Amino acid sequence: MNQKNLAILAAIAANSIYGINFTIGKNLMPEVIEPFGFSFFRISGAAVLFILLSLFFPSEKIDRGDMLRFIACGLFGMSINMTMLFKGLSLSTPINGSIIITLTPVIILIMSAVFLKEKNTWHKYIGISSGLIGALLLIFFGIKTQNNAANIPLGNILFLGGAFAYSTYFIIAKPLVKKYKPITLMKWFFLIASIISFPIGINEFTAVEWSQLFISSDFKLAFVVIGATFFTFLLNIYALKQLQPSTIGVFIYLQPIVGVLFAIIVDTYSLSPIQIGAAILIFIGVFLSTRKPKNT
Repeated sequence: MNQKNLAILAAIAANSIYGINFTIGKNLMPEVIEPFGFSFFRISGAAVLFILLSLFFPSEKIDRGDMLRFIACGLFGMSINMTMLFKGLSLSTPINGSIIITLTPVIILIMSAVFLKEKNTWHKYIGISSGLIGALLLIFFGIKTQNNAANIPLGNILFLGGAFAYSTYFIIAKPLVKKYKPITLMKWFFLIASIISFPIGINEFTAVEWSQLFISSDFKLAFVVIGATFFTFLLNIYALKQLQPSTIGVFIYLQPIVGVLFAIIVDTYSLSPIQIGAAILIFIGVFLSTRKPKNT
């Protein structure tokens, strides 16, 4: 198998793991661990893994002038993003989470236009409108509560907030990506985020009765930290070396598809007409907003 096909498989695997992660994470809350403690566990666990991995690579010195940007990346990309994701997941459903998170490319486009003054075409504005309408439809007109989902609208808003936080990180990190190696960035981003998240999540983290956990819970926790955080990063890095970013962007559609199918099969969730309609609008929005114009 050639390198390009392996890269495609890596991108498929990474986005499939992301999709499955919504249901795995949901099943652990709140019986095993509370959302803030879960977020801290994921961030600090990933920090340890990336620090260990960095030992096998040449170290890079961080310029003092970049430190504030590093701190901002850890704050928005890991701490706020993951904390909102897990809190939202504890209140809403994995299906809603996997659908709303797909809106991230549209939000990045909006923020790039506002803060970086990047110009957009008419089809991108239509895409932005379609995606936002889909998200608002899901938030304000979807089911309000169901079993193990106490406040679905609030959870959906937190998902959207997490997507905005990640989009902010994406824009802030852009100059750093060109300057430093990926391993260096992830090591420092997650280390900074674990320090920021410590006072927020340490009480819920230490409240977990680790010695009393079932093996199945241990495997699920390991999946979130090692599979859905550490390995997905490595898979994405490999894919980026062989494929164009625009090609990899297509695979984001796999997240809600895999997420929805896995949630339905494993946890007997079902799709409502509102969720289907919102997903279609968001998919159209992502497609239009990320489509490159044809050369004339």
